[in-house]
Amino acid sequence: MTDELAPGMSRRQLLRHAGWFGSAVVLTVAGGEVVSHIAHDKDSAAAAATAADANALRFVQVSDSHIGFTGPANTDVTASFTEAIDQVNSLGFRPNFVMHTGDLTHLSTAAQFDQVKQMLSEVRTERVFTVPGEHDSVGDSGRAYRQTFGAGTTGDGWYSFDTHGVHFIALVNTLSLEKLGHLGNDQIDFVRKDVAGLSSDTPIVVFSHIPLFAMYPAWGWSTDDSLQVLALLRRFASVTCLNGHVHQLFSKTEGNVTFHSATTTAYPLPAPGKAPAPTPQVLPAGHLKEALGIRTVTYKTGDTALAITDARLA
Repeated sequence: MTDELAPGMSRRQLLRHAGWFGSAVVLTVAGGEVVSHIAHDKDSAAAAATAADANALRFVQVSDSHIGFTGPANTDVTASFTEAIDQVNSLGFRPNFVMHTGDLTHLSTAAQFDQVKQMLSEVRTERVFTVPGEHDSVGDSGRAYRQTFGAGTTGDGWYSFDTHGVHFIALVNTLSLEKLGHLGNDQIDFVRKDVAGLSSDTPIVVFSHIPLFAMYPAWGWSTDDSLQVLALLRRFASVTCLNGHVHQLFSKTEGNVTFHSATTTAYPLPAPGKAPAPTPQVLPAGHLKEALGIRTVTYKTGDTALAITDARLA
Protein backbone atom coordinates (compact mmCIF):
# COMPACT_ATOMS: atom_id res chain seq x y z
CA MET A 1 0.00 0.00 0.00
CA THR A 2 1.27 3.47 -0.87
CA ASP A 3 0.66 6.77 0.85
CA GLU A 4 -0.18 8.40 -2.48
CA LEU A 5 -3.76 9.29 -3.39
CA ALA A 6 -5.31 7.62 -6.41
CA PRO A 7 -3.92 8.99 -9.70
CA GLY A 8 -5.30 12.43 -10.46
CA MET A 9 -7.05 12.79 -7.09
CA SER A 10 -5.73 15.27 -4.56
CA ARG A 11 -6.78 15.17 -0.92
CA ARG A 12 -8.56 18.48 -1.48
CA GLN A 13 -10.53 16.93 -4.35
CA LEU A 14 -11.35 14.00 -2.13
CA LEU A 15 -12.50 16.07 0.82
CA ARG A 16 -14.68 18.34 -1.24
CA HIS A 17 -16.75 15.26 -2.06
CA ALA A 18 -17.21 14.44 1.64
CA GLY A 19 -20.71 13.12 2.11
CA TRP A 20 -22.80 10.67 4.01
CA PHE A 21 -25.45 8.14 3.18
CA GLY A 22 -28.09 7.55 0.51
CA SER A 23 -31.61 6.56 1.41
CA ALA A 24 -33.16 3.22 0.65
CA VAL A 25 -34.54 2.85 -2.87
CA VAL A 26 -36.57 -0.24 -3.67
CA LEU A 27 -36.45 -1.25 -7.32
CA THR A 28 -39.09 -3.66 -8.58
CA VAL A 29 -38.89 -5.47 -11.91
CA ALA A 30 -42.14 -7.03 -13.11
CA GLY A 31 -43.16 -7.84 -16.63
CA GLY A 32 -39.95 -6.36 -18.00
CA GLU A 33 -40.62 -2.92 -16.51
CA VAL A 34 -38.33 -1.34 -13.91
CA VAL A 35 -40.28 0.40 -11.15
CA SER A 36 -38.61 2.45 -8.41
CA HIS A 37 -39.96 3.11 -4.95
CA ILE A 38 -38.02 4.66 -2.09
CA ALA A 39 -38.94 2.61 0.93
CA HIS A 40 -39.88 3.64 4.44
CA ASP A 41 -41.49 1.72 7.24
CA LYS A 42 -44.58 3.94 6.99
CA ASP A 43 -45.28 2.92 3.42
CA SER A 44 -43.81 -0.58 3.26
CA ALA A 45 -47.33 -1.91 2.67
CA ALA A 46 -47.61 0.24 -0.44
CA ALA A 47 -44.22 -1.03 -1.61
CA ALA A 48 -45.34 -4.60 -1.07
CA ALA A 49 -48.54 -3.94 -2.99
CA THR A 50 -46.59 -2.48 -5.89
CA ALA A 51 -44.42 -5.59 -5.97
CA ALA A 52 -47.22 -8.08 -5.26
CA ASP A 53 -46.16 -10.29 -8.17
CA ALA A 54 -44.52 -13.34 -6.58
CA ASN A 55 -42.07 -13.44 -9.49
CA ALA A 56 -41.05 -9.79 -9.08
CA LEU A 57 -37.54 -8.75 -8.20
CA ARG A 58 -37.17 -6.39 -5.25
CA PHE A 59 -33.86 -4.91 -4.22
CA VAL A 60 -32.56 -2.01 -2.17
CA GLN A 61 -29.96 0.64 -2.99
CA VAL A 62 -27.98 2.36 -0.25
CA SER A 63 -25.11 4.75 -0.78
CA ASP A 64 -22.46 7.00 0.78
CA SER A 65 -22.34 5.66 4.33
CA HIS A 66 -18.88 7.25 4.85
CA ILE A 67 -18.10 5.16 7.89
CA GLY A 68 -15.28 7.01 9.66
CA PHE A 69 -16.48 10.52 8.81
CA THR A 70 -16.38 13.06 11.64
CA GLY A 71 -17.75 16.56 11.35
CA PRO A 72 -20.58 18.90 12.30
CA ALA A 73 -22.77 17.88 9.35
CA ASN A 74 -23.31 14.48 11.02
CA THR A 75 -21.64 13.68 14.31
CA ASP A 76 -22.53 9.97 14.31
CA VAL A 77 -22.58 8.36 10.86
CA THR A 78 -22.45 4.89 12.40
CA ALA A 79 -25.74 5.48 14.19
CA SER A 80 -27.28 6.90 11.02
CA PHE A 81 -26.16 3.93 8.95
CA THR A 82 -27.56 1.61 11.61
CA GLU A 83 -30.87 3.45 11.40
CA ALA A 84 -30.88 3.04 7.63
CA ILE A 85 -30.17 -0.69 7.93
CA ASP A 86 -33.04 -0.97 10.41
CA GLN A 87 -35.21 0.79 7.83
CA VAL A 88 -34.28 -1.79 5.20
CA ASN A 89 -35.00 -4.59 7.65
CA SER A 90 -38.46 -3.12 8.33
CA LEU A 91 -39.68 -3.09 4.74
CA GLY A 92 -42.13 -5.91 5.30
CA PHE A 93 -40.40 -8.13 2.74
CA ARG A 94 -36.94 -9.57 2.25
CA PRO A 95 -35.14 -7.84 -0.64
CA ASN A 96 -33.52 -10.13 -3.19
CA PHE A 97 -30.34 -8.12 -2.69
CA VAL A 98 -28.95 -4.84 -1.40
CA MET A 99 -26.58 -2.69 -3.47
CA HIS A 100 -24.32 -0.12 -1.85
CA THR A 101 -23.28 2.38 -4.53
CA GLY A 102 -20.05 3.59 -3.02
CA ASP A 103 -18.24 5.63 -0.41
CA LEU A 104 -18.78 2.85 2.08
CA THR A 105 -15.91 4.33 4.10
CA HIS A 106 -14.47 7.78 4.49
CA LEU A 107 -10.72 7.15 4.39
CA SER A 108 -10.35 3.54 3.23
CA THR A 109 -8.83 2.22 6.45
CA ALA A 110 -8.93 -1.48 7.28
CA ALA A 111 -10.96 -0.76 10.40
CA GLN A 112 -13.54 1.23 8.43
CA PHE A 113 -13.89 -1.50 5.80
CA ASP A 114 -14.27 -4.14 8.52
CA GLN A 115 -16.90 -2.05 10.29
CA VAL A 116 -19.05 -1.41 7.25
CA LYS A 117 -18.79 -5.07 6.18
CA GLN A 118 -20.02 -6.14 9.60
CA MET A 119 -22.88 -3.64 9.46
CA LEU A 120 -23.93 -4.75 5.98
CA SER A 121 -23.97 -8.36 7.22
CA GLU A 122 -26.90 -7.36 9.43
CA VAL A 123 -29.11 -6.53 6.46
CA ARG A 124 -31.85 -9.13 5.99
CA THR A 125 -31.34 -9.98 2.34
CA GLU A 126 -30.09 -12.81 0.18
CA ARG A 127 -27.04 -10.95 -1.13
CA VAL A 128 -25.15 -7.66 -0.69
CA PHE A 129 -23.33 -6.05 -3.61
CA THR A 130 -21.11 -2.97 -3.66
CA VAL A 131 -19.25 -0.60 -5.97
CA PRO A 132 -16.49 1.70 -4.69
CA GLY A 133 -16.60 5.44 -4.27
CA GLU A 134 -13.58 7.73 -4.38
CA HIS A 135 -13.41 7.59 -0.58
CA ASP A 136 -12.92 3.82 -0.85
CA SER A 137 -9.75 4.31 -2.89
CA VAL A 138 -7.70 6.68 -0.75
CA GLY A 139 -3.97 6.01 -1.02
CA ASP A 140 -4.06 2.64 -2.79
CA SER A 141 -6.24 2.89 -5.93
CA GLY A 142 -8.86 0.71 -4.32
CA ARG A 143 -6.76 -2.31 -3.36
CA ALA A 144 -7.99 -2.43 0.26
CA TYR A 145 -11.57 -2.10 -0.97
CA ARG A 146 -11.13 -5.00 -3.37
CA GLN A 147 -9.54 -7.17 -0.67
CA THR A 148 -12.72 -6.76 1.40
CA PHE A 149 -15.46 -6.49 -1.23
CA GLY A 150 -13.90 -7.51 -4.54
CA ALA A 151 -14.32 -11.29 -4.56
CA GLY A 152 -15.53 -12.47 -7.95
CA THR A 153 -15.05 -9.11 -9.65
CA THR A 154 -13.02 -8.30 -12.76
CA GLY A 155 -10.26 -5.74 -13.30
CA ASP A 156 -10.51 -2.97 -10.74
CA GLY A 157 -13.76 -4.31 -9.29
CA TRP A 158 -16.40 -4.30 -12.01
CA TYR A 159 -18.78 -7.21 -12.60
CA SER A 160 -22.23 -8.23 -13.81
CA PHE A 161 -24.92 -10.68 -12.80
CA ASP A 162 -28.38 -11.84 -13.82
CA THR A 163 -31.49 -12.48 -11.80
CA HIS A 164 -35.23 -12.53 -12.50
CA GLY A 165 -34.60 -11.91 -16.21
CA VAL A 166 -32.71 -8.66 -15.55
CA HIS A 167 -29.04 -8.04 -16.36
CA PHE A 168 -27.09 -5.95 -13.84
CA ILE A 169 -23.76 -4.23 -14.49
CA ALA A 170 -21.68 -2.77 -11.64
CA LEU A 171 -19.12 -0.23 -12.83
CA VAL A 172 -16.15 1.52 -11.21
CA ASN A 173 -15.66 5.17 -12.21
CA THR A 174 -13.78 6.54 -9.20
CA LEU A 175 -10.16 5.41 -9.65
CA SER A 176 -8.76 7.73 -12.33
CA LEU A 177 -10.26 11.01 -11.23
CA GLU A 178 -8.93 14.05 -12.99
CA LYS A 179 -12.01 16.21 -12.79
CA LEU A 180 -14.75 13.79 -13.81
CA GLY A 181 -15.39 10.13 -13.18
CA HIS A 182 -13.65 7.77 -15.58
CA LEU A 183 -14.27 4.18 -16.72
CA GLY A 184 -11.32 3.41 -19.00
CA ASN A 185 -10.93 1.21 -22.06
CA ASP A 186 -10.65 -2.09 -20.17
CA GLN A 187 -13.98 -1.55 -18.47
CA ILE A 188 -15.68 -0.37 -21.65
CA ASP A 189 -14.43 -3.52 -23.39
CA PHE A 190 -15.84 -5.55 -20.51
CA VAL A 191 -19.29 -4.02 -21.04
CA ARG A 192 -19.07 -4.59 -24.80
CA LYS A 193 -18.37 -8.30 -24.34
CA ASP A 194 -20.76 -8.61 -21.42
CA VAL A 195 -23.86 -7.48 -23.31
CA ALA A 196 -22.97 -8.88 -26.73
CA GLY A 197 -25.07 -12.02 -26.35
CA LEU A 198 -28.08 -10.43 -24.67
CA SER A 199 -31.43 -9.98 -26.34
CA SER A 200 -32.40 -6.35 -26.89
CA ASP A 201 -35.52 -6.83 -24.77
CA THR A 202 -33.44 -7.70 -21.66
CA PRO A 203 -33.90 -5.03 -18.98
CA ILE A 204 -30.51 -3.54 -18.02
CA VAL A 205 -29.67 -1.93 -14.66
CA VAL A 206 -26.29 -0.21 -14.26
CA PHE A 207 -24.76 0.74 -10.91
CA SER A 208 -21.99 3.29 -10.46
CA HIS A 209 -20.89 5.76 -7.82
CA ILE A 210 -20.45 8.89 -9.92
CA PRO A 211 -23.32 9.72 -12.34
CA LEU A 212 -23.03 8.41 -15.87
CA PHE A 213 -24.70 11.56 -17.19
CA ALA A 214 -23.58 15.19 -17.12
CA MET A 215 -25.40 16.21 -13.94
CA TYR A 216 -22.92 19.01 -13.12
CA PRO A 217 -19.45 18.56 -14.64
CA ALA A 218 -18.10 21.70 -12.92
CA TRP A 219 -18.26 19.74 -9.65
CA GLY A 220 -17.13 16.47 -11.16
CA TRP A 221 -20.69 15.11 -11.22
CA SER A 222 -20.27 13.29 -14.52
CA THR A 223 -18.18 10.55 -16.15
CA ASP A 224 -15.99 11.63 -19.04
CA ASP A 225 -16.25 8.44 -21.11
CA SER A 226 -19.74 7.28 -20.13
CA LEU A 227 -21.13 7.93 -23.60
CA GLN A 228 -19.09 4.98 -24.90
CA VAL A 229 -20.84 2.64 -22.47
CA LEU A 230 -24.26 4.19 -23.06
CA ALA A 231 -23.78 3.68 -26.81
CA LEU A 232 -23.35 -0.04 -26.15
CA LEU A 233 -26.69 -0.04 -24.30
CA ARG A 234 -28.62 1.95 -26.88
CA ARG A 235 -30.14 -1.16 -28.47
CA PHE A 236 -31.82 -2.25 -25.23
CA ALA A 237 -35.41 -1.20 -24.68
CA SER A 238 -35.05 -0.48 -20.94
CA VAL A 239 -31.87 0.80 -19.27
CA THR A 240 -31.82 2.18 -15.71
CA CYS A 241 -28.65 3.75 -14.22
CA LEU A 242 -28.41 4.15 -10.45
CA ASN A 243 -25.67 6.21 -8.77
CA GLY A 244 -24.72 7.80 -5.47
CA HIS A 245 -22.10 10.50 -4.89
CA VAL A 246 -24.31 13.61 -5.20
CA HIS A 247 -26.35 13.08 -2.01
CA GLN A 248 -29.63 14.27 -3.48
CA LEU A 249 -32.48 12.99 -5.57
CA PHE A 250 -32.20 13.64 -9.27
CA SER A 251 -33.73 11.86 -12.25
CA LYS A 252 -33.12 12.30 -15.95
CA THR A 253 -34.25 10.40 -19.03
CA GLU A 254 -32.32 10.34 -22.30
CA GLY A 255 -33.92 8.12 -24.92
CA ASN A 256 -34.10 4.58 -23.55
CA VAL A 257 -31.96 5.38 -20.49
CA THR A 258 -33.25 6.67 -17.16
CA PHE A 259 -30.80 7.94 -14.55
CA HIS A 260 -31.57 8.07 -10.82
CA SER A 261 -29.23 9.69 -8.28
CA ALA A 262 -29.76 8.62 -4.67
CA THR A 263 -30.99 11.01 -2.03
CA THR A 264 -29.39 11.36 1.38
CA THR A 265 -30.44 10.40 4.88
CA ALA A 266 -27.51 12.19 6.53
CA TYR A 267 -26.83 15.71 5.32
CA PRO A 268 -27.53 17.32 1.97
CA LEU A 269 -25.07 18.64 -0.53
CA PRO A 270 -26.05 21.88 -2.28
CA ALA A 271 -27.97 21.79 -5.51
CA PRO A 272 -25.69 22.10 -8.55
CA GLY A 273 -24.29 25.60 -8.84
CA LYS A 274 -25.92 26.87 -5.65
CA ALA A 275 -22.63 27.03 -3.73
CA PRO A 276 -18.94 27.49 -4.55
CA ALA A 277 -18.33 23.74 -4.03
CA PRO A 278 -20.29 20.60 -3.11
CA THR A 279 -19.49 20.68 0.59
CA PRO A 280 -21.65 19.13 3.34
CA GLN A 281 -24.45 21.40 4.43
CA VAL A 282 -24.63 21.98 8.19
CA LEU A 283 -28.21 22.68 9.23
CA PRO A 284 -29.44 24.33 12.43
CA ALA A 285 -29.74 22.07 15.46
CA GLY A 286 -32.78 19.83 15.26
CA HIS A 287 -33.36 20.45 11.57
CA LEU A 288 -31.16 17.81 9.97
CA LYS A 289 -33.93 15.28 9.36
CA GLU A 290 -36.11 17.97 7.81
CA ALA A 291 -33.74 17.86 4.83
CA LEU A 292 -33.78 14.08 4.57
CA GLY A 293 -36.25 12.65 2.15
CA ILE A 294 -37.95 9.58 0.81
CA ARG A 295 -39.47 9.22 -2.62
CA THR A 296 -42.13 6.83 -3.78
CA VAL A 297 -41.98 6.05 -7.49
CA THR A 298 -44.54 3.74 -9.10
CA TYR A 299 -45.27 2.61 -12.62
CA LYS A 300 -48.40 1.00 -13.95
CA THR A 301 -48.70 -0.61 -17.36
CA GLY A 302 -50.33 1.82 -19.73
CA ASP A 303 -49.10 4.98 -18.00
CA THR A 304 -46.77 7.27 -19.92
CA ALA A 305 -44.64 8.33 -16.95
CA LEU A 306 -43.53 7.35 -13.49
CA ALA A 307 -45.64 8.61 -10.59
CA ILE A 308 -43.35 10.24 -8.02
CA THR A 309 -44.19 11.25 -4.46
CA ASP A 310 -41.57 12.92 -2.26
CA ALA A 311 -41.82 13.14 1.53
CA ARG A 312 -39.47 14.14 4.33
CA LEU A 313 -38.25 11.64 6.87
CA ALA A 314 -38.88 14.13 9.70
